[in-house]
Amino acid sequence: MPTRILLAESDSVLRASLAEQLQHEGYDVIAARNAEDAAHVVRGGSFAFAIIGLEDGDGAAAALRTAGLSAPLLLLGESTSQESLTKPFRFSALLARMHALLTHHAASGDAAVRIGPYTFHPSAKLLQAGGRKVRLTEKETNILKFLHANAGTVPRDILLHEVWGYGPTVATHTLETHIYRLRKKIEQDPARAQILLTEGGGYRLSA
Repeated sequence: MPTRILLAESDSVLRASLAEQLQHEGYDVIAARNAEDAAHVVRGGSFAFAIIGLEDGDGAAAALRTAGLSAPLLLLGESTSQESLTKPFRFSALLARMHALLTHHAASGDAAVRIGPYTFHPSAKLLQAGGRKVRLTEKETNILKFLHANAGTVPRDILLHEVWGYGPTVATHTLETHIYRLRKKIEQDPARAQILLTEGGGYRLSA
């Protein structure tokens, strides 16, 4: 599946040119002409990257974060952010900055990943599937992050240690309570889990 990019650019000529070049590079580009349109498409889907070339780029970026954007973004034009590229620029320079930001984002552990039917955005504590958004607590986010990072079944005591810092001798139902609440959020039928599975004294995510 092509990498999905949000391109918010007020200059119609530049917007069309960048969209065409990015599509030629194999990206799936969703274009918006202003911050309101960009926020609308963010609420309706997930993106791996965002390019913001609007007059108030910093304000637009903040609004998109509020709307649920967790992907790395690059501001085009004058900005106080380090994630910016001054106009005019070469397309090759844009691609280089994109690749650098995507690589850094992936290495930070905040890159969006697939969990069942959902796109999981760890930094935003969010699961998305179509137009549905599931907000997660910090502990729920950390449970999913650790299970996704470790293939196979993760023993109960390992999860307790990694997420809460508890030792193996601690008697608590904290983990079971969080698993129960998490399943109510993400499973169609929590009593017959298809995504977050119990197995062999531990938990794992379905393949």
